[in-house]
Amino acid sequence: MSAVRRHPVLFTIAVVSIAVVVLLAVTALAVWRAAHSDDASRINTVDAILVLGAAHYNGDPSPVFEGRLRHAALLYRDGRSDRVLVLGGTAPGDEISEAEAGRDWLLAEGLPAAAVDASAVGATSLESLRAAAKWMRDRGLRSAFLVSDPWHNLRIEKMASDLGIVAYVSATWQSAASSEWTRLAGYARETFAYLYYRLLDP
Repeated sequence: MSAVRRHPVLFTIAVVSIAVVVLLAVTALAVWRAAHSDDASRINTVDAILVLGAAHYNGDPSPVFEGRLRHAALLYRDGRSDRVLVLGGTAPGDEISEAEAGRDWLLAEGLPAAAVDASAVGATSLESLRAAAKWMRDRGLRSAFLVSDPWHNLRIEKMASDLGIVAYVSATWQSAASSEWTRLAGYARETFAYLYYRLLDP
């Protein structure tokens, strides 16, 4: 170490490297802890349930998307909110948006049409949440459960809070990756995505 200190450039590189490793480790732990937290266990009711969109196949939700929608329907039927908003725009080649596909699925499951809206805006979580924040402001709504996959919890809760939503996360494990490797990949991806949002996203 004394040899490194005699070379300021090497010392600086060593300090920065240690700082980066610590930052990644702390963030990864925060992502993991948020993933295993369900705010619905302590918050009874909110103004709205926001469902983050995912892939669908000609209007038929993918297993990941269906898991989120099932969880949102469960929250609704449990009386946690009387409003559900499905988020997500249109991917290239899609005839309908993620939001519309999700709303159609929820209606087919028996949720009343007056309770379910679709916000067909956004190619990213941040864009979709911006549209959701406006939808809520226009209706005088403040609080929401955010429904997505567990490893998304930390990032989407921070995004929603930054947009003025009183945000609580209630993820679904129904759509979570089944293998240990894909779960680890999800945590790793979200660690970098969260840091990107906090440090670089405008």
